[in-house]
Amino acid sequence: MAFWNESAFVKLIFKDRFRRAIIEEVCNINEIVPARSAKKTKTKISQRSSFKKEIKKSWPLYVLCIPAFVFVCIFSYGPMVGLLMAFQDYKPWLGITGSRWIGLDNFERIFQYKEATQAIVNTLIIAVSKIIVGIIVPIVMAILLSEIRNMGIKKSVQTLVYLPHFLSWVTVAGLMIDILGLDGGINHILTRIFGNDPIYFLGDPDLFRFTVVISDVWKSFGFGMIVYLATIAGINPSYYEAAEIDGATRRQQIRYVTLPSMLPMIIVISTLSLGNILDAGFDQVFNLYNPLVYSTGDIIDTYVYRSSLLNGQYGFGTAVGLFKSGISLILIVVSYRLAYKYANYKIF
Repeated sequence: MAFWNESAFVKLIFKDRFRRAIIEEVCNINEIVPARSAKKTKTKISQRSSFKKEIKKSWPLYVLCIPAFVFVCIFSYGPMVGLLMAFQDYKPWLGITGSRWIGLDNFERIFQYKEATQAIVNTLIIAVSKIIVGIIVPIVMAILLSEIRNMGIKKSVQTLVYLPHFLSWVTVAGLMIDILGLDGGINHILTRIFGNDPIYFLGDPDLFRFTVVISDVWKSFGFGMIVYLATIAGINPSYYEAAEIDGATRRQQIRYVTLPSMLPMIIVISTLSLGNILDAGFDQVFNLYNPLVYSTGDIIDTYVYRSSLLNGQYGFGTAVGLFKSGISLILIVVSYRLAYKYANYKIF
């Protein structure tokens, strides 16, 4: 009987303590929840007041942004209504509201037509080649220019390689057609040295991609080189001094000091370039290609131009363009994620 009384007494104590613990926990929660809600309310109020203060303080700047905002809405977002043509058998005389809806038939035709799939393959090959060569060449040129000690020569070379960036592709294409033609300067030189027949660089399917990539790099590498030159200029000189004390040669300094210091910027440029993997350059290809090189030079943009505007297949052309835009959007999001993950680069 005594044992039963003792065990009952112990149980009573534990029950009492358990109840007190529950009551204290509930009281703490009741105190915390109102505190959190009050804190959120204060945060929202402070955000609203700060936003109002910002508008009141900088309203002239916001007024200046209104024309640009209206311009974007009219010329960028307004035409998106035309994307409905991708899901229609669009007829210009019937309009968007009167044309027959066909669902995803236009998108299925993208992979049924040999010309469409070939244009996608050509776009990938040309764009990836441009990205790879367009990263390597500016890095090499930036390192070579940084090693030049004569500032006059350095500035002159930098200006010369930077100037082609300001030329339009219409101008560059005209020069290339004259230089690379059958009776152009390049063929005269090759014929005199090797005695071979003239080569039609812009009419040979095997050489057209190579010509497009090289001409694009020649035109744009000077602009891309500036970013790497700025990166090299920001490297701490004490690193090179320490390398010289350790007996490192100029080549070793480039390998162990310059390149590792440039690596974060190289990662950023490389990852952001993924967004352009379906952009092979409409202006360049349109001004250089011809029916002889459609098999290797026709890209998505030129194919959309021919199929929609020249052949009247507006719905199919819109579907191809929308397909490209969707893939590009995904690649841009992925590239920014990678840039933030590996180089801590972000816009917002």
